[in-house]
Amino acid sequence: MVEVTWAQAAAWRARRHHLDARAPAGRMLAVTSRLCGLHAQVLSSAVLSLWARVEAVTRDAVDRALWEERTLVKTWAMRGTLHLLGAAELPLWHAALRTSRRYLKPKAWQRAYGITIEELDRLTAAIITALDGRILTREELMAEAARIGGSASLAARIGENSWGTVLKPAAFAGGLCFAPSLGQRVRFTHPATWLNGRAGQPVPTHEATAEVARRYLAAYGPAQHHDLARWWNGGGITHARQWMTALGEEAAPVVVDGAPCWVLAKHVRELRSAPPVRAVRLLPAFDPYVIGASWHAEQLMPAGCRPRVFRPQGWLSPVLLINGRIARIWRHQFQASRVAVLIEPFATVPQWARRAAAAEAERLAAFLGRKLELEWESAPFR
Repeated sequence: MVEVTWAQAAAWRARRHHLDARAPAGRMLAVTSRLCGLHAQVLSSAVLSLWARVEAVTRDAVDRALWEERTLVKTWAMRGTLHLLGAAELPLWHAALRTSRRYLKPKAWQRAYGITIEELDRLTAAIITALDGRILTREELMAEAARIGGSASLAARIGENSWGTVLKPAAFAGGLCFAPSLGQRVRFTHPATWLNGRAGQPVPTHEATAEVARRYLAAYGPAQHHDLARWWNGGGITHARQWMTALGEEAAPVVVDGAPCWVLAKHVRELRSAPPVRAVRLLPAFDPYVIGASWHAEQLMPAGCRPRVFRPQGWLSPVLLINGRIARIWRHQFQASRVAVLIEPFATVPQWARRAAAAEAERLAAFLGRKLELEWESAPFR
């Protein structure tokens, strides 16, 4: 069996993420696809994830792709969190998301909202019908769902949770995505309405789940079943194990510093012979590289640093990545025409990496249209 180190795995993964050298200008959609979408709980973080990987990305590129070109779609996806997904690939993700049982737990719905799964199904159907051919605010959607479903009290659940929990089953079913906001008011629509033929063809479920596992290993391998399970739905490895098994000989076992993992067979030789990477990046909060490593993140950072990166309530810190490993965390603050970038140490950083980090900070300031103030802090953030 092939044996590699985590240093080799980190170097290979950094290259897969275009974190050794940025992808050429114009490759924003291709990079989004390779990463299996962009985490978009905070939309500005998704923009910075692309900035870290693609040459000449502009600050308005994501907005244009979402609301003008309609080549990206904002919706709830993996782990029930907001993502940006390629419009052409949306049927693939919906086919896989329909298998998720994350939001179909009777006791959870009864406890949180006082409704049954049967009532949730009726509400979901009403939401999907209401959005077909229309763009609605949350309030308008609530009124239409009440009219269609015949229950104002059930439709009122739409407005009771700002995180959109009751809307997620409709998104998973392929019946809801985000539309341009109206001022501060979020709006929703049906993907078929919004994309108007831009999406690809429907994908059979078994093909979709195998492709999701294939894409995950291509971007985040080497990985265990638990890694895929954590990334896909937050836990539970039954589906993850089935999906990887369905790949058959496409997936090959490898051992990473003693831990049995899987990688696509076509990538084994590349992984085994991967030379060290020499690159520094400032990755934003909720970056896909960090999210994909959540189960084994301790292997990619100094000991004892996990709580500073993976914070309470699911918040992930921005990180300084050196040679594919998480070396520090950082933050930025706007001050008039300047941006202050503050980097907190985990451990000693070599001078070449400090210079490279300073260059990345300058690049970030230019991207944001501001002048840079860079500070290396000696004490942990409070």
